[in-house]
Amino acid sequence: MLKGFLEAALEAEMDAHLDPVEREKGNKRNGKGSKTIKSSEGSFQIATPEDRQSSFAPQIIKKRETILADNLADKIIGLYGLGMSLRDISAHIKEMYDTDISHTVLSQITDRIIPEVKAWQGRPLEPVYCIVWLDAMHYKVRSEGRVEHKALYNILGINPDGHKQVLGTYISESEGANIWLSVLTDLHNRGLKDILIACIDNLKGFREAIESIYTKTEVQSCVVHQIRNSLKYVASKKP
Repeated sequence: MLKGFLEAALEAEMDAHLDPVEREKGNKRNGKGSKTIKSSEGSFQIATPEDRQSSFAPQIIKKRETILADNLADKIIGLYGLGMSLRDISAHIKEMYDTDISHTVLSQITDRIIPEVKAWQGRPLEPVYCIVWLDAMHYKVRSEGRVEHKALYNILGINPDGHKQVLGTYISESEGANIWLSVLTDLHNRGLKDILIACIDNLKGFREAIESIYTKTEVQSCVVHQIRNSLKYVASKKP
């Protein structure tokens, strides 16, 4: 996910850099290099486009920069949430850059990123996952001068080989069992046919939504949510 975004963004920045003025100077693409990027998600290699005159100065990940800031990594991951409009994606990308970028550059980056985002959102899933965690995070965003509430649906699974995978992220106005049903339907359509154990919170109707699609799945409450629910019945002060 991080690799795909960074490579697409760098390609778009190179397209913008090699404008007619640069081309009149005889500058053009000169193959690709590579470098290892370290992030909170682990290390990975990316292909970096190069120009003949070495005047290309990328902004999303600068030259000689090898550590991806946690806040940037989080923003990139958030970009892949299904439900973001073209305007949302464009605004989200603009926030990732420390400096102002022109509308032309922003459009080129957005055009490069959209196929990456869509491909990740619709990628096929494995048929069986041993454990799947389903939870939603609630946050506020400012849009056109207004503060809006959003819910980010996160689905994390462990496959039969024991590897963790992010199965999908979805964005909606709120959390509800009917929205979870549409999320589960999307997972099923992408190839996920069976879940052995589903870990959820105690949202009303959530269990029924899972059982309507995955009839043999064992549904359990997440330990964190169990503790939180238990604390509701514990006195705040000792008698």
